Amino acid sequence: MMLFAAFIAAVISAATIPARAADRDRLEAYLDVTGFGVALDSIALAAADAPAMLGLEASDFGYEWERVATEVFDTDQMRETALDMLSETLSDEMLSHAAEFYASDLGQRLVAVENASHMREDDDAKRAEGLELLAEMPEARREVLRDMNAAVDSAGTGVRAVQEIQVRFLLAASYAGVLAYDLDEQALRALMAEGETELRAQIEASALANAAATYANLSTEGLQAYVEALEDPVMARVYELMNAVQYEIMANRFEALAARMAELQPAQEL
Repeated sequence: MMLFAAFIAAVISAATIPARAADRDRLEAYLDVTGFGVALDSIALAAADAPAMLGLEASDFGYEWERVATEVFDTDQMRETALDMLSETLSDEMLSHAAEFYASDLGQRLVAVENASHMREDDDAKRAEGLELLAEMPEARREVLRDMNAAVDSAGTGVRAVQEIQVRFLLAASYAGVLAYDLDEQALRALMAEGETELRAQIEASALANAAATYANLSTEGLQAYVEALEDPVMARVYELMNAVQYEIMANRFEALAARMAELQPAQEL
């Protein structure tokens, strides 16, 4: 099985390892000023999706479900893991470049709305709000939002990451005995590949609606300036690393959750 850790290793080795990585104190400040810390915290909200990926409801795992999910997706632990990974990969140059932008007036306005969006639990309501805004939005603004989403994931790893997280979680659930049957990794990956085009379209549509809702109160000119900042080669590298770190932490926590779910004994058989 190809672990997603191999992907982050490939991302890191794709460029020269920084001769001098950023120190821990500056990294902790970086998590706050850029909003990446809140983005990491929001991974905990994804635990709610785990039972549905197995065809179950959270209630099927009894009253212990919330406690176990909170323990596995411990926000302090996830931040520490991110700091460990970034301390080995994020150079002083990259840290300073990103921190300088996000410390600006525009950067702080962006962080404020992004933090609020990350911690908004009702994804359906946010998506509906975004779709309503898109329906009335000038094409020029929609295009800026598309450009922004493309710049955030300039390496195009989003779809691959979602697939890998799902594969790792489902296989971990199978190995742990949460599923009543064994999964074949090769067959699972083939099934994922068949649905990749549809998944990509779904992710892009969801990301556009989310962006419309998240940045509703920011001007199109401000968003265009954000796109230009994101397209800078140094910032693109920063986001490539942050995306890889976030995806690996999410995949790791879902694997850990699968093992813990086996302890809870679902009330129904799959």
